Amino acid sequence: MPRGNPSPKLAITIDPLVHEGVLIAAAHDGLSVSAWMSMAASEALHRRAGLAAVAEWEEEHGHFTTEEMDAARRKILAQLGATRNDRLPV
Repeated sequence: MPRGNPSPKLAITIDPLVHEGVLIAAAHDGLSVSAWMSMAASEALHRRAGLAAVAEWEEEHGHFTTEEMDAARRKILAQLGATRNDRLPV
């Protein structure tokens, strides 16, 4: 019987091109496929939580203005050290 809190196993089926991309990305990052998939899933869950928090805030306070969104994009680009020609998706 395993000790501690063993990680659950998950069997998934994915598109062949996604599979190839995962193998390449995991190797590039020096991670096992399991570790890379766990990291990717964790990042996706964090994004969902962030989007839910924004939706909740907007429900209470109203939608962000175009000016507020533009200011946020500029701040993110500055933090990323992006060039003037880089653009974030709208």
